[in-house]
Amino acid sequence: MGSVKPTYIKILAEDLLTRFPEAFTDVFEENKKKVEELTTITSKEVRNRVAGYITRHKNRGGYNV
Repeated sequence: MGSVKPTYIKILAEDLLTRFPEAFTDVFEENKKKVEELTTITSKEVRNRVAGYITRHKNRGGYNV
């Protein structure tokens, strides 16, 4: 079983996916770099959690544009 993500992680990730759908892939390392470029998140833990959430959505087939 996976862990439950806090609402602020989901909101940040979904906002990024809505605004920049073509910027993200299904590769975590690439998404981590894109999240760092596109946001002002200073916490490495939060950045990685947002990138992980985006990666899971992309791998599941969500947000295909």
